[in-house]
Amino acid sequence: MNLVLMQQGHPMWDKIIAFAQACSWKAGSYLATRMQKNEFNTWERVIVATEGNSIAGYCTVSEKDELPDEYDFTPFIGFVFVDEKYRGHRVSEKMIERACCYAKELGYHKVFIMSGEQGLYEKYGFRKLGDYKTIYGTTDQLFSKEL
Repeated sequence: MNLVLMQQGHPMWDKIIAFAQACSWKAGSYLATRMQKNEFNTWERVIVATEGNSIAGYCTVSEKDELPDEYDFTPFIGFVFVDEKYRGHRVSEKMIERACCYAKELGYHKVFIMSGEQGLYEKYGFRKLGDYKTIYGTTDQLFSKEL
């Protein structure tokens, strides 16, 4: 398994856009659009897990996620997706570990994840901070992890 941190200009950028657009998760198309429009700041990254020439999954490290601007939590690991063929092989754990390392390299001491998943991120060392209203009018759980 190879993990690649990328930003616009990376040779695989367009391949990841196509993969995210076609993936089974509805948020994939939103990430694809953000990538096409390069809606990332200078330090934000897309992390891609590859196995040979195949894309196994992706996630992002970004300044904000789906919380309103009134909250100052940062940075976020987001868009965690593993292709169905690679599930059960700890791909999300490896991507999250890489995202945490990158955030620590940037000088952060904590990372955050917004999710509706129950019991997934706790096994990676995250703890639930609470339920928060999102910019979409829904409620999701906010998790944090000390680095």
